[in-house]
Amino acid sequence: MSTIQPVILTADHDVLLGFYTKLFGAEEIFRVPEEGPVFYLGLRIGDTDLGLVAKATLGDREAPRILLSIGVDNVDETLGRVTALGGSVRGGPNDMPWGQRVAHIQDPDGNPLNLTQPIPAQ
Repeated sequence: MSTIQPVILTADHDVLLGFYTKLFGAEEIFRVPEEGPVFYLGLRIGDTDLGLVAKATLGDREAPRILLSIGVDNVDETLGRVTALGGSVRGGPNDMPWGQRVAHIQDPDGNPLNLTQPIPAQ
């Protein structure tokens, strides 16, 4: 998994999956959930990971549709420094069923970021 992973928000996984597969040779490497309606598709293009996340309402064309997912050593510690550095906390941290602790933030310009950390196996 890349330390920094671009993630695209989409209302139609199938269209984007077809686009990135046919244009760049993307391979699906991860899917959540494995059965039923897809929330997250993990793709690999060359040596880079790209995520597609389902979002039913995207807003207008000016709304952000791409975010960066950044792997950190400690989500909670990193989250505690966000506002002092001019960013804002939008949600989390939460332990996700796919094995990551995730928090949603925005940088000082309002760009969306996810902070992620693997949850240790128990």
